[in-house]
Amino acid sequence: MDVRLVEPRRPRRRLVTFVLAGLMGLAPFAAGCSNPTERGSSTAKINDSRTSTRHGSTTSTSVSRPTRSTPVTTSPTTTAQSGLSLLVEPQAGMTPLYDFMSSARQSLDMTMYELSDTAAEQILIADHQRGVRVRVLLDHAYSGGSVNEAAYSILSSAGVPVAWANDSEIFHQKTITVDSAESAIMTGNLTSQYYATTRDFVVMDDQASDVAAIESIFAADWSGATPSPGPPAIELVWSPGSEPQLTALIDSASRSVVVENEEMNSTPIEDALESDAKRGVDATVVMTADGEWDSAFSQLESDGVHVVLYPNTASALYIHAKVIDVDNSKAFLGSENFSTASLDYNRELGLITSSASVLGPLNSTLSSDISNGEPQQPTSGSPPTTTAPPTSPPPPTGPTTSGCYPIDDEGGCYEPGEYCRDDDHGSTGRSGNSQPISCEDKNGTWYWEST
Repeated sequence: MDVRLVEPRRPRRRLVTFVLAGLMGLAPFAAGCSNPTERGSSTAKINDSRTSTRHGSTTSTSVSRPTRSTPVTTSPTTTAQSGLSLLVEPQAGMTPLYDFMSSARQSLDMTMYELSDTAAEQILIADHQRGVRVRVLLDHAYSGGSVNEAAYSILSSAGVPVAWANDSEIFHQKTITVDSAESAIMTGNLTSQYYATTRDFVVMDDQASDVAAIESIFAADWSGATPSPGPPAIELVWSPGSEPQLTALIDSASRSVVVENEEMNSTPIEDALESDAKRGVDATVVMTADGEWDSAFSQLESDGVHVVLYPNTASALYIHAKVIDVDNSKAFLGSENFSTASLDYNRELGLITSSASVLGPLNSTLSSDISNGEPQQPTSGSPPTTTAPPTSPPPPTGPTTSGCYPIDDEGGCYEPGEYCRDDDHGSTGRSGNSQPISCEDKNGTWYWEST
């Protein structure tokens, strides 16, 4: 079976505050908090067997720090221009998106990689009960089989039309369309426990040609068809097949390129960034520290790309956004991570735009994120210094009082499909529901499996 790299989930932490915020539809998003969506104890990061590996141990040369500017306060919303506007998360909170969903009068179509938000689910049910044609398409190919199961059950029990996407590919798209008139194109999932800690963006798009194309693809996906490249459009970026558009965007930079992403596992993307840096473009990558990408960071830095990292801790903002900003004048925002699976196989959606109403708050946010992150300063001839992950507590010798073991770094239980810590390789334990699990090697990546 073809095993691919997918967006992992973050480790569990104390979720009571976040869940209550989701239930109230408020989510008090504070900048500078850490995000859990793709961290240590998480849905497995599975290596793409079709991806060639080019990064080995790399010698890095000294790279100057990117300019650090005074942090800016980002406006959460902007007035729509040219049919587009931008929500910046976590500052904007979820209320604007909830209001958008509640505004439906005729139809609401949703494609969502992960749905675990009680407030959003209740809005979908309320829409359906007042006669709106609601259709919800959820991923089932990877994490959807577990993460989306509760939402699927709740919605279907309430009579809301909900379907599993074709599981021949991962449906990583995050889009909501209301009344066939406006679409929310999102970099983040509808998972309330992570709202307050994540850097994400939502582009609100009411341009008729974009919305028509999104609805056309939704109809095909809703029918159960295998995902195929979307219709040609000036702005929309569809996967499968988005790699050429995104590398071309990076190649078009003449002065600067800033990237925020969650994964760095695409050779063409990395090559394009390195090529920019070598020809004098000020290239910067902003991500959350993760040992899985260390070799990529090392290679980028050795070729002159600035790498700015946020620590993978509870006190730091988690970079979940998927953004390319070129010359402060054109940008990509969408669901695509920089992995072969995401760009070439998954169902994904983003867009490339030069709209001032998007670029204004986006550029300010990226400047702030660069300023508040930690620039890496590799020493010539030595690998770059990366932020060390939190020290893992020693695995307990027996079950904890909650019945699960080992416990994750936040004191929670591991579940089947979650990423293993290095110290847990080959060990056995029990999940939160006392199911036996073991940490197994799958194509070079270790994660918890039911036994």
